[in-house]
Amino acid sequence: MGSTGVRIAIDAMGGDHAPNEIVAGAVRASEELGVKVLLVGDPQQIASALPPKTNLERVEIVPTEEAIAMDEEPLNAVRRKRKASINVAMDLVKQQQADAVFSAGHSGAAMASALLRLGRLPGVDRPAIGTVFPTVKAGKPVLILDVGANVDCRPKFLEQFAVVGSTYSKYVLGTDEPKVGLLNIGEEDTKGNELALRTHELLRANPHIQFIGNAEGRDVLSGEFDVIVCDGFVGNILLKFAEAVGGVILQILREELPQGLHGQIGTAILKPNLKRIKQRMDHAEHGGALLLGVSGVCLIGHGSSQAPSVFNAIRMAKEAVDNQVMQQLQSQYEILHNSSD
Repeated sequence: MGSTGVRIAIDAMGGDHAPNEIVAGAVRASEELGVKVLLVGDPQQIASALPPKTNLERVEIVPTEEAIAMDEEPLNAVRRKRKASINVAMDLVKQQQADAVFSAGHSGAAMASALLRLGRLPGVDRPAIGTVFPTVKAGKPVLILDVGANVDCRPKFLEQFAVVGSTYSKYVLGTDEPKVGLLNIGEEDTKGNELALRTHELLRANPHIQFIGNAEGRDVLSGEFDVIVCDGFVGNILLKFAEAVGGVILQILREELPQGLHGQIGTAILKPNLKRIKQRMDHAEHGGALLLGVSGVCLIGHGSSQAPSVFNAIRMAKEAVDNQVMQQLQSQYEILHNSSD
């Protein structure tokens, strides 16, 4: 599918700054990326958030009045509120009226809705949330999964994460031969708990991935790994910690720059470098996390997402569609099924 035909369904009511920031990021994406955005939610609120002179050929409002709040139990809310904005957005993908979906609302609700409406890819037991981290090697990100979808995991779940992660890394991030690591407390094959030890054996024996061994915490951002797998409990802690560290470093840089006239001159000279540092470290630059393993391209954003994050999440969704990541994942699992028969 050509890039001009990509359609992204947006849960316009999901997130702390919905719908204004969600709409602003989506409209920008429609203008700069050439995608069509389907804004799902309260039509009056969405219409009032649209910037003047919005190109309505690339922006469509899909009306629905219900939304799922952050404090609701996700599965019950998804089942009870059939016309909630996240459900309607997922239905657009299921009905092939959209090619991908994005929500910055309740992540549990987004996952539950995706599972109920889109279903899992054949051979996938548990979808995983994958997020892209910067590394010390410029232009060489690392994909971490799972970062929150599955708190308790079995070894085969982590093996599946490695397969979907490798496929995404190869076909969307452009890594020729993705190097896979297992997050662990030591490099040695014998380190870790029972889950780590059994997973290590499965990854080592899997011919469809390039498993290079355990990755310690200090290795996550080294650039030596392209994909790192872990359970959602550890992954979510890692994600939140990394985001906090990035924010702290950026704040320290701002505070430590010289003050006064000399400081203004120095800051002006350093501005391009500081901008590049922010782009490499700020989670907003990556937009969102992918829900890998469901039968559709699904991006989950931070609840605090503002327009730049929304724009970047839509860019990621477009890249996944353009690179036919769903077709690649399906073909990978067909290979796995055939080899296991």
